[in-house]
Amino acid sequence: MKVKLAETIRAYHVKGWSPATSTNYSFRENGQIWVSRSGVDKSTFQAEDFIAIDENGCVQAPYIGVKPSDETMIHVLIYRLFPEAQVILHSHSKNPVLISMKNDKVFTVGNYELQKGFSGVTTHDCTLQIPIFENAQEMSYFEQILPQRLSEMKQHCFIIRQHGTYAWGENLFSAKRHLETLDYLCECELEQI
Repeated sequence: MKVKLAETIRAYHVKGWSPATSTNYSFRENGQIWVSRSGVDKSTFQAEDFIAIDENGCVQAPYIGVKPSDETMIHVLIYRLFPEAQVILHSHSKNPVLISMKNDKVFTVGNYELQKGFSGVTTHDCTLQIPIFENAQEMSYFEQILPQRLSEMKQHCFIIRQHGTYAWGENLFSAKRHLETLDYLCECELEQI
């Protein structure tokens, strides 16, 4: 998994979804959570740039002293709330960032064929709502808001206002599908404004 996810991270950098050292990623394997370490240029991200953390976000040996992403707790919370999640992707793509500035608490979208890219959506003939959360530096905000709005995260993703997106899935393929579907829908809506 480390190698395949590292390849995905480098590909997302090429798309412009992880400028500078931004974004963070994680996966679970055999009960162990692995998260991207902080401050790594995503254009050169390698399998060795993942570090082990526990279910509370604490770095595990032999990585003690290595800094994980500042947003590690968001990953921990998603894994707690969605036990089926095995991979979490975080993007700074411009499309959801701009959509978050034009919507309040949700991004409402419907009637696109590609919305079937979200697990469980079987028709284009429906309207979906993607939650938008405020951009908070304090992880305590996410510890409160994510459980409160759990029922709204049916599409395995959410947007953080003027920040980016989080998407997850039971494997890398489904996490990518959810992230890329959301980005496509945001782009389509932006082009109509």
